[in-house]
Amino acid sequence: MNTSKSEELYKIALDLMPGGVNSPVRAFGSVGRKPLFIDHAKGSYIYDVDGNEYIDYVCSWGPGILGHAHPEVLEAVIKACFDGLTFGAPTGKESTLAAMIRDCVPSMEMVRMVNSGTEATMSAIRAARGYTGRDKIIKFKGCYHGHSDGLLVQAGSAALTQSVPDSSGVPASFAKQTLVALYNDKDSVRELFENNKDQIAALIVEPVAANMGVVLPEEGFLRFLRDITAENGTVLIFDEVITGFRLGIGGAQQWYGIKPDMTTLGKIVGGGMPMAVYGGKREIMQNVAPTGKVYQAGTLAGNPVAVTAGIRTLELLQEDPGIYDRMEKNTRKLADAYKKRAERLGVSMHVNQIGSLMCAFFTDRKVTDYAGATSSDTDAYAKYFNEMLESGIYVAPSQFEAMFISGAHSEEDINRTIEVLLK
Repeated sequence: MNTSKSEELYKIALDLMPGGVNSPVRAFGSVGRKPLFIDHAKGSYIYDVDGNEYIDYVCSWGPGILGHAHPEVLEAVIKACFDGLTFGAPTGKESTLAAMIRDCVPSMEMVRMVNSGTEATMSAIRAARGYTGRDKIIKFKGCYHGHSDGLLVQAGSAALTQSVPDSSGVPASFAKQTLVALYNDKDSVRELFENNKDQIAALIVEPVAANMGVVLPEEGFLRFLRDITAENGTVLIFDEVITGFRLGIGGAQQWYGIKPDMTTLGKIVGGGMPMAVYGGKREIMQNVAPTGKVYQAGTLAGNPVAVTAGIRTLELLQEDPGIYDRMEKNTRKLADAYKKRAERLGVSMHVNQIGSLMCAFFTDRKVTDYAGATSSDTDAYAKYFNEMLESGIYVAPSQFEAMFISGAHSEEDINRTIEVLLK
């Protein structure tokens, strides 16, 4: 596989950007090779600058649920561009998309549009603090909610009672307001509430953890979170930046039948354009400026081109309700193939799958939490990644990322991938 043009572009990029990339995982550091530079993509395929073709299971980390460059989304976006790229003023399209979101996700009684998942989660937490008058929040180890200061923390030596910054540049005083619990561990959550009575503004969780690989909530865990937050006057925030519109038109909260107080959306909601949304109960959202005293603003928020892409994407998903069954069927086929691969090669592997999300962990442990995920053999994953790439299959360049299947993946794509897995 020739990658000479990618290598040359990487040399140039290294002098211009930290690590030569604009998001760390793109550097391919954990899989021991230089990154690919992409030229274009179409449907279920992605093409690098050297002309190599790959079946794509990254899907831009989730937005590509319809596949790349869907012609009807492109047509709508191009038309919107001729009307103007940005106005910094209200448009009717914003209300159209907001109404569509509320119809799909009824818990989002009011919404505010922003530009990224990080901005959505940061703003949702600020709104929850303003609403409750409290400062502390709970997050879960291994759940990623963007790179705002208060969320870049990990558990310290006293794992359930204090946190330390997980990044240089984050003041320890910020981190102290963020308490870290263990995903799927009810006792860790109870202890935090007991030790911080009437101090916790919000509990934020990925209902399906998809940033340490894919880790599913155990039976009753999300219901427990709903109950304990309600008992303590704490705002329950579902971070559905990944699961929103992917596990179904109503996201993970529809899948599991749990209604959070607030929700954050990203990726699919913008149809591949930079856009995200946060929202929830009307009584909480009315605390956001200009109605209330919680300030949040953005020049490009509700950008007409991004909103257009989001509207057309959601329309296409609603017009084809069978898309979710087809994606899930294909994902199950792949999950079964990964299990067969492990048996055939005699390697340790645990496969988690839900809807069109999956992850193959190179470990002999059942992966239900952060400890299980991080027990994976990352060297084995790197070897697998490179074998797949050389065979024309593009999977995440990190053990701790999800695998995404789109509506554009054909039966031929799935069968070709299975052939590579089982060869």
